[in-house]
Amino acid sequence: MSVATDERAALCDLLDELGPDQPTLCAGWQTRDMAAHLVVREHRPDAAPGILLPALAGYTKRVQDGYARRPWRELVDLVRGGPPAWWPTRIPAVDKLVNSVELFIHHEDVRRGQEGWTPREPDARRDAALWAGLKRAGKLTLRKTPVGLILHRGDGDSVVIRRGPNTVTVTGEPGELLLFAFGRDAARVEFDGDQHAIAAVRGLHRGL
Repeated sequence: MSVATDERAALCDLLDELGPDQPTLCAGWQTRDMAAHLVVREHRPDAAPGILLPALAGYTKRVQDGYARRPWRELVDLVRGGPPAWWPTRIPAVDKLVNSVELFIHHEDVRRGQEGWTPREPDARRDAALWAGLKRAGKLTLRKTPVGLILHRGDGDSVVIRRGPNTVTVTGEPGELLLFAFGRDAARVEFDGDQHAIAAVRGLHRGL
């Protein structure tokens, strides 16, 4: 079992529990929209590019909305079953590389969209996978920082996003830093540095 497999199963269990009409951290998305997004991402190569490319986003939204109208049990089962056999993430190594981060973030989008959520307890295997994902993606998602920026985890390890003036250090658990790097304001992180520089980092567009 991989972190990606664990996160998929836990997310689908939570979707089953919550139903289709609950909020998520993604503005304008209910749980049905989140599930539909994951299905498009893994089942529709014609529509998936619009997740990242604004010029294609309209078509992607129409396809996603079509999935969101499907019966809830059917939609969650599509997410739970994963992609078809020919999809690259059916290869375990690719699944681990791509989906550990993606499914963790979207699991937390759903968890933290509900009242009374709390951060999960540290887990060495999960944290190692998320830290590796942060080191791969952080310089891309935080590329617009106008000041020096370091991401620091509690055990002393750090990722230098940018060297520069007025450096800000953001400290937290690997999962919290990953959520921050992907634009989730619900991340439990602490900031250290000049207040104007911290404000600039908080105000960044963070994401792909």
